[in-house]
Amino acid sequence: MAKASNIRWRILTLLCLSSFVSYTLRANISTAAPFMIEDLALTEIQWGWVLAAFTTGYALFQIPGGILGDSIGPKRALTMIAVLWGVFTLLTALVPGQEMGTATILTSLILVRFLVGVSHAPIFPVQNGSIQRWFPAGNWAFPSGLSSTGLTLGVALTTPLLVWMITEIGWRYSFIALAPLAFIVAALWWWYSTDNPAEHIHTNTEEVAFIKAKRAIAEDDVNETISWVVVLKNRDILLLTISYFCMTFVFYEVFSWFFYYLVEIRGFSAQQAGYLTASQWICGAIGAALGGWICDKLCARMGLRWGCRWPAIIGMLLSAVLLISGALMSDPYIAMLMFVFCFLFNQMTEGAYWATSIAIGGRYCGTAAGIMNTGGNISGVIGALLIPFSAKYLGWEFAIATGGIFAIIGAGLWLFISADKPLTEQVI
Repeated sequence: MAKASNIRWRILTLLCLSSFVSYTLRANISTAAPFMIEDLALTEIQWGWVLAAFTTGYALFQIPGGILGDSIGPKRALTMIAVLWGVFTLLTALVPGQEMGTATILTSLILVRFLVGVSHAPIFPVQNGSIQRWFPAGNWAFPSGLSSTGLTLGVALTTPLLVWMITEIGWRYSFIALAPLAFIVAALWWWYSTDNPAEHIHTNTEEVAFIKAKRAIAEDDVNETISWVVVLKNRDILLLTISYFCMTFVFYEVFSWFFYYLVEIRGFSAQQAGYLTASQWICGAIGAALGGWICDKLCARMGLRWGCRWPAIIGMLLSAVLLISGALMSDPYIAMLMFVFCFLFNQMTEGAYWATSIAIGGRYCGTAAGIMNTGGNISGVIGALLIPFSAKYLGWEFAIATGGIFAIIGAGLWLFISADKPLTEQVI
């Protein structure tokens, strides 16, 4: 018998690359925050509105992004949005300066960041659909974890570089220099990917059979009239969405505020903060890959329900303890060490979340992922506004520790989520 080809891993490599570039082009503004706030004469509260604009657009277009991927396929959907990433990154570099006044600056930044959020929103629902099509049932967590590794490495590897670029050529030219990465991703994905493994010129029949062998339901038997409303009403998807909201509250604390927090509150230099932030994201990358691998191993041994539950519950509880402890720790270096490991355990849960959305959503996993990620990114909107207000009136210790409370709640919700109840079985 011929050996199965491994084209699915090449497809996954391109998905990881797209995650890398997506997060490079959306996290650049968090790294540039101290420089942009000073250059544009904005306050922390005003900057919170800028951050909230991104997460608002990102959250609002999760479900449409999932529907887009399910409707036109990952090949066309990811190509289209990657081109937009580059366009809106260039527009960010062109926002007005102080001579135009605060109102014009703030309006322009809020609008362009909202559009950046809209353009990046479909990426993970679309990737979910591609992973569901290219990998066998029960083997979705590790590819999803590696995709998350791509996004964390995007921030980790570019943060020190971006700090250096900003100090050398300014934040505007730094954004312009990074924008072409999006166009490269779009070209590569359009050239090499297919929506159906059987359609790829390099896959053989053995790999196609391997991918489809464990499918619970034949694709031809799935109800074609299912809508996103039906997916939204699914109990397990709703619980998963609320839990993901709690998990990503911690994620967005790191994504939106930690570089600023290290520089302005903990007293690190910008370059030190760049390296510390990079170490945090590198550990997050390790956590995402390791968590996905563990999840798939546990799913093979225990089944989808508990195989997905354990990595999520343990990861979130440990991240909660470390986040709260770090917020209260007076020594900045010990606190940073706690924050690094907090993010490692936070990212260990990613594979479980995305694998569960695939397991429940099935053929409609893009829509299911869009709903889940909507909840996840609403927390980004709330956190962008809540954290600066909490820091101003209750102190930064309370503002940072708040994420630990959400993580504990999210861990508890996993006791009621069943990844082994596919949506398609309920609607045929």
